[in-house]
Parts: sequence; structure tokens; C-alpha cells
Amino acid sequence: MPERLKKRAMRVVGVRQVLRAVREERAQELFLAMDADSSLRAQIEQEAREKGLPLHMIATMEELAALCRVDVPSAAACLIRNT
Repeated sequence: MPERLKKRAMRVVGVRQVLRAVREERAQELFLAMDADSSLRAQIEQEAREKGLPLHMIATMEELAALCRVDVPSAAACLIRNT
């Protein structure tokens, strides 16, 4: 499943974009870096619980960025539904 994060058309990266996708019910699976700020983690974890979305923990923000093929460390990413 993390391999799908590499496809730009299937994912969004960044806390704001992830939260927007969740609230707009476009998110399918969430990925969260364990070393992200605790308040950001709590916010995304709560949204995932409320919407019943799978949440996968990734060790570091750098590892999540590498999975998504972006150059900056990323706290969160999500796969989006096919529309």
C-alpha cells in the first residue's frame, strides 16, 4: 500500500491537504509520521477515527516524504478515492 503513495494522482501530502481530503470525504487511507508534532497527530488521528478511515503509522517524516517522492519532510499523506 505505501507504494501507491508514489503516484501523484492518487494521493495528497501535507496536514492541511490531508484534513481537507478527509473532511470532503475524498480520503481513502491515511499515513501519519510518528515524529510529527503531537497536536497535529492528535488532530489527524481524531479525524480518522470519526470517519472510520484506516490510519498507517510511518516511522519518520523523512520516510513518509520518501514514500511520497517529495523533497520536504511530511507529517501526513493520504490516498484519495478514484473519482
